Amino acid sequence: MHDASAPSSLPATQPSALPPIDGERLWRSLETLSGFTRPDVPWTRRAFSPEYTAARAWLRQAFEAAGLQVRLDAAGNLIGRRPGRRNDLKPLATGSHTDTVNAGGRFDGILGVLAGLEVAHALQDADTMLEHPFEVIDFLCEEPSDYGISCVGSRAMAGQLSADMLAASDGQGDTLGQALQRLGARPDALAEADRRADGFAAFVELHIEQGPMLERAGLAIGAVTDIVGIRRAQLFFEGQPDHAGTTPMEERSDALVAAATVIRQAQRLARQWSRTRPHYVVATVGRMAVSPNASNTVPGLVDLTLEVRSNHAPVLQEFWEVLARRCDPAIARLGVQWRVEPRTHVDPVPCATLVTAAVAQAAQRLELPCRSMPSGAGHDAMYVAHCGPSGMIFIPCLDGRSHSAVEWASPAQVLAGTRVLAATLQDLDRQLD
Repeated sequence: MHDASAPSSLPATQPSALPPIDGERLWRSLETLSGFTRPDVPWTRRAFSPEYTAARAWLRQAFEAAGLQVRLDAAGNLIGRRPGRRNDLKPLATGSHTDTVNAGGRFDGILGVLAGLEVAHALQDADTMLEHPFEVIDFLCEEPSDYGISCVGSRAMAGQLSADMLAASDGQGDTLGQALQRLGARPDALAEADRRADGFAAFVELHIEQGPMLERAGLAIGAVTDIVGIRRAQLFFEGQPDHAGTTPMEERSDALVAAATVIRQAQRLARQWSRTRPHYVVATVGRMAVSPNASNTVPGLVDLTLEVRSNHAPVLQEFWEVLARRCDPAIARLGVQWRVEPRTHVDPVPCATLVTAAVAQAAQRLELPCRSMPSGAGHDAMYVAHCGPSGMIFIPCLDGRSHSAVEWASPAQVLAGTRVLAATLQDLDRQLD
């Protein structure tokens, strides 16, 4: 277990051009907010839960203490705003989310919100302001919710939270719209949360990488170039259930063997393309159900979920086509029928070049080693990109672990990312009007 006490070996000096970032205050904020968790499942703060509501109340007070003007928009996003010298300009914004998956960890999402809070503190401490208004945003419900919808708040900002989504149920009669109302949001006035018209001068989200690449390369910062698209589908295999002891091998129509064929080919294809092609690609089967699921019966039915991610849209389309061509003959020989029903279609989102360049330049100025890289996970920034130039900053996390109770980033890594965030916002403030 890592020592979660306040950092003891933080850099003592800050570049004079930057507002000073207080690493110890930032770490205390992380400890406090992450402490709002289910006592029986540590680091769990599901959207709309009592722990989430309590954390939001603390965060509102923290925003106010940093001199931010705080409001809850119609979609349930908690927004703190600091006026700029020119309030006719679109705001610069940062933020992320404070909800978690079960046993999700202490850094995913909340790092980006609390780093923005610390930048607001730094501006207040220095009694200064940016040219642009400055907003820190806690987006509602980024993680998959009980209603089957993720990125609820950022979807709404992008005008992509539909009436059908508001009507989505948790399976017990409660809808997403009702949950929003209980939170104090106004789902009947959702258009007021749409920021596409007024938008942002730029948006920058700080996040742990949630993968191993930065740590493995010994780098402090990732300047994110794009956020992957996702094609997720449910695959159904229909064979014939028969007695496992009396049915000859050559006479079986084994649905599970057919499913295994697809799983193996998807893994082979993703590994091959990730080695031989310039674009990021991964494939995962994370859910499977077998029927009748009995040790003495040949499986007759299988359904599974296959997800493919890439930062290049043509790769996503081609992957499914090549997979079908490779698998069709083998599955036909098994006497099994299969079909694919699409479930999720999210296109890759490129980050704004001006934001990615500002991140890289800020890291260089702070003498922090940096690389350009795609994000293999979805983030609120992919929806905010519809509202203005958007980008992301990554910092390493231990062993690349995330969505786990062992998720960890060191105090020095957290401070480094926040300093790069502050420098990036300052550079964008100078560049944009």
